[in-house]
Amino acid sequence: METCKIGLLLSHATTLNLHTGNLVNRSRLKRKCPSSPTEELQDCIQATLNEWSATIPTALDKGLPNTLECSVAEAADIIAPEEREELKVSVKLFLNRSDGSSITDAVDLACQSLGVSQLDSVIIAPPPLAEEESLSVEHLQPLWGELQALVQNQKIAAIGTSDLDKVLLEQLYIWAEVKPSSNQVNLASCCVMPPDLTAFAKEFNIQLLTHNDPKELISAESFQKAMQGCAPELQTATWELAWVLRYSVIVKSRGIIKSKGYLVQAHRNQL
Repeated sequence: METCKIGLLLSHATTLNLHTGNLVNRSRLKRKCPSSPTEELQDCIQATLNEWSATIPTALDKGLPNTLECSVAEAADIIAPEEREELKVSVKLFLNRSDGSSITDAVDLACQSLGVSQLDSVIIAPPPLAEEESLSVEHLQPLWGELQALVQNQKIAAIGTSDLDKVLLEQLYIWAEVKPSSNQVNLASCCVMPPDLTAFAKEFNIQLLTHNDPKELISAESFQKAMQGCAPELQTATWELAWVLRYSVIVKSRGIIKSKGYLVQAHRNQL
């Protein structure tokens, strides 16, 4: 019955907001050891959809909503106001579109889901480009402009970049009003920090971090497969990811992760 209901909802809705909740508390997912960030996210999406489907009322009295808010109440991780000063909320945002408004949507949803008014840091991973294109500062400017506005509106404290070489990081730094505070480097493609990047980052007080995320965190095919796992009859090809936000909440004094999870937004193309 749940499969029929969730299939019906997903066939009608145009937007899906999915929150995995705190993965530290989700014992079924904790037992799994995903081989990659992509596998972890795919497992989380499918598990969250399956658990959420069990909570859908048998009679959909309120009709079929256009926006589905998919979350598991037991795994929620709202931050209590009295705890906020002791915690650091860090986010990495993976965009699938060049639309800057997606950034605001993602930050607003993260603040709402975690019960905070401001994120301590946001690192942005720009959307994948066509094979013949190379990332340029012109690609980054509209996205960075949206981030800057969120800093100025006190929704984010610090903003950072991902996988920029020295030339591109310098171009962005010169152009930006709010300067990047960090830059992530993928050590799978660069086993040693490039000396020119290290020198530039040191001179301008930019923190260099490492990561192991693939260029595309999850493919359209993997996302649609996760959706089909909870609704086999669903025409998943009409659904497209807008963004994925991965967050971690760290206890500052102890350096331990109190909670972590994903927020995902997808849209259904109406043919």
